[in-house]
Amino acid sequence: MQKIAVIGAGSWGTTAAWLASANAEVRLWARGEQTAKKIQETRVNDAYLPGVQLPDTVTATSDLNEAASSVDLIAVAVPSHGFRSVFTDIAPLASPRTPVISLTKGIEQGSLLRMTEIIAQVASDIDPRRIGVMTGPNLATEIANSQPTATVVAMKDRDTAEEIQEVFMAPLFRVYTNDDVVGCELGGALKNVMAIAAGMSDGLGFGDNTSATLITRALAELTRLGTRLGGRPGTFAGLAGMGDLIATCVSDKSRNHRVGHALAGGKSLEEVTQEMNMVAEGVKTTRAVLDLAEKYDVDMPIADHVGKVLYEGLSPEEAMLRLMTREAKAEA
Repeated sequence: MQKIAVIGAGSWGTTAAWLASANAEVRLWARGEQTAKKIQETRVNDAYLPGVQLPDTVTATSDLNEAASSVDLIAVAVPSHGFRSVFTDIAPLASPRTPVISLTKGIEQGSLLRMTEIIAQVASDIDPRRIGVMTGPNLATEIANSQPTATVVAMKDRDTAEEIQEVFMAPLFRVYTNDDVVGCELGGALKNVMAIAAGMSDGLGFGDNTSATLITRALAELTRLGTRLGGRPGTFAGLAGMGDLIATCVSDKSRNHRVGHALAGGKSLEEVTQEMNMVAEGVKTTRAVLDLAEKYDVDMPIADHVGKVLYEGLSPEEAMLRLMTREAKAEA
């Protein structure tokens, strides 16, 4: 793969472009013309990834046609609420053989579709085996600071997955392949909800026992829903499940964790979101996750109480108390 498009110049999109630039020519699309122009001139995305120099093999543009035409791979890294709109504009630019991967960890509200399902729905002529996702414990700033981590490229077409693996593989960024697109994608989306709960726990001053309990039970919840929707159980014990869950639940670099922490500190959701310059996917994904849980009759008490805090005004303290005083049962 010689030319790739990364659609979305947030922290993760910019990091993905930086990673791929060692192995391919990268076109990085930013929504704002001035943003793209500044990145192109300074070689730095000050708004989302300050201090990281982009090489000359990255071209920043606000023109989708320039970004996505005649490329060997399209990687989409826009927030879930804008994913469909942006990809609808991209779809006519992609050939039926162009592989597309999602870098977005969310679920579309209303339709309850994963991002790869949106891609397949909008661009029905693209080979569905060449639609996939890249996901894992991938906090953008740590990767950009050359801290070791790993990720998973999930796609049904093994040969294409291995080509994408080669594009993003770096000495300190290990890339694995997996053919469980459903499980990997759901792991990345569902953990954002749990990270809000973890942030609330930390904000309330609870310690390691609480954190370990929360993460373990969160894994049980996302595995229950993920397998019900078609993911393999083992996937949720891997990088796309447990790995991403741990990273997002314990790190103050996680936007979703910061939301929960701020809510526990007494701020309203409106105040928290207004103060952030990047999207915390869990805020919107929680509602979709709860709709999926109801639709498929899956018990998700942690997600349910996160939803009550986000949308119904329940205090984090009361949410924790209600979770701890639920009816006693066997571990499952």
